[in-house]
Amino acid sequence: MDKIWLKSYPAGVPAEIDLNEYTSLNDVLAQSCRKFRDLPAFRNLGATITYAELDRLSRHFAAWLQSLGLAKGTRVALMMPNLLQYPVALFGVLRAGMIVVNINPLYTARELEHQLKDSGAEVIVILENFAHVLETVLANTAVEHVVSTQVGDLLTPHRRLLVNFAVKHMKKMVPEWHIGGAIEFRTALGRGARARLDEAAPSHADIAFLQYTGGTTGRSKGAMLTHGGLVANMLQARAWSRGFLEEGSEIVVTALPMYHVFSLTTNCLLFIKLGGLNLLITNPRDMPGFVKELNTTPWTVMTGVNTLFNGLLNTPGFESLDFSRLKFALGGGAAVHRTVAERWQAVTRRPIFQGYGLTETSPFVTCSPLDGEYSGSIGLPIPSTEIAIMDDENRELPPGAEGEICVKGPQVMAGYWQLPGETAAAFTPDGWLRTGDIGIMDEDGYMRITDRKKDMILVSGFNVYPNEIENVIAAVPGVVECGVIGVPDIIAGELVKAFVVSDNPSLSADQIVAFCRQNLTNYKVPKIVEFRSELPKTPVGKILRRELRAIAIADQAASVSGTGDPLAAQVARL
Repeated sequence: MDKIWLKSYPAGVPAEIDLNEYTSLNDVLAQSCRKFRDLPAFRNLGATITYAELDRLSRHFAAWLQSLGLAKGTRVALMMPNLLQYPVALFGVLRAGMIVVNINPLYTARELEHQLKDSGAEVIVILENFAHVLETVLANTAVEHVVSTQVGDLLTPHRRLLVNFAVKHMKKMVPEWHIGGAIEFRTALGRGARARLDEAAPSHADIAFLQYTGGTTGRSKGAMLTHGGLVANMLQARAWSRGFLEEGSEIVVTALPMYHVFSLTTNCLLFIKLGGLNLLITNPRDMPGFVKELNTTPWTVMTGVNTLFNGLLNTPGFESLDFSRLKFALGGGAAVHRTVAERWQAVTRRPIFQGYGLTETSPFVTCSPLDGEYSGSIGLPIPSTEIAIMDDENRELPPGAEGEICVKGPQVMAGYWQLPGETAAAFTPDGWLRTGDIGIMDEDGYMRITDRKKDMILVSGFNVYPNEIENVIAAVPGVVECGVIGVPDIIAGELVKAFVVSDNPSLSADQIVAFCRQNLTNYKVPKIVEFRSELPKTPVGKILRRELRAIAIADQAASVSGTGDPLAAQVARL
């Protein structure tokens, strides 16, 4: 393959990375904790832990895990937002020689049960705000050890008591729960401090994370991300940022949850390598509070999705912040809209760049050059990465031709957990990962996404899979059939729209949405429900989502022109 993109690389960016720089993620942590021992590593809710403290606390948690008699390779689930406890637990799991299973804390009982059962997790660390959900499914899983933590557990003693009391008793954010045998996070650390640690020494091939992502069947799959793959993606990101990010002086705003692979690699791993400080934002939806937090720290980098940047720009006080140390912002998860990028540039005097990737690629595949400006493209393939645009017969297409984006590189996953068939289907016969995205590469190697081969919907950077939602809606009494698509939205990028055929005239959109809220995370819940007398299908009865998208476009056009769709019995925006 002719790597035409190399001629467009910024000065100083190498074509390849040295995969042997680190033996594992454990090695990354160990070297950084020695080199940057006294520097701050993570800051959250007014408290800071240094690299030395991260080393000590993660060692305690690792030793406690091993004291349970668990085997290496045991899966340990982490279910919490951005708190100081997260990196401590994460690196503790890896130092114990075990595998991290990241879980969105907003998952419903159904979603949580599937992920715990599929991964075979035997331990879970959970913020107690969500323990009531775990309680309802725990008996159906292999989990034997539950560690609960409170929001303020790693703050200073006085602040810990104040924050935990306020969260539980004043804000009433902790529903009642009871799980027999559960122990507190601080108790586990205390026990680990008195226990012996057999420091794990994983290889590049060992699994570090089961990072769950959806599939075309609607079943959530665990992408096996190895130590080598994540080290590679971290080194690729470092190579791309060379000349822009300096060791020991960067402060990155981490508002995206670290259980999301974008934030995990770009914020947590990259900035640990750099000896940087992660400013953890626990609740970025509280935009006024977010802006107040940004005013306390002279941050240099921010990562986010379009909705995050747009939300900040529309929050009073953001435009008055000190942006003098800001170098750039990086958008991922979904396209950053040009209007948002241009407004960000006008307000901060610094650009937003875009990266592209997948859970299956740890995640980065391409990135905009950091010496340029926002262009709307997803940039160039990063070092040690190959990209080919292929047709449906797996034939490589020339520059300018539209086809499926396929990827090779050391950051690509080892496969899907216990799903050899799904793994085989994800790759071409000669080893290219099929991304499911349709795109074009120009003569200079710059990439643009033009469509998605899969029916995945992107809501504020989160993957939403129609089959999963359709399966839930189909369980509503009175629903005959349904189809789900994504429709454009200026705020979230896309919204979920459901088309429903019902034999119950009294069934309402509100009832369908209420049922979905019981079984789906909020961003998966349909925001538009449209009842129709029938849905378009293939001759064998498969619902044609592409025709549903055409119907949605026609509906929008009719709405603008003032005409209605006679087939639409009810449309609700919720």
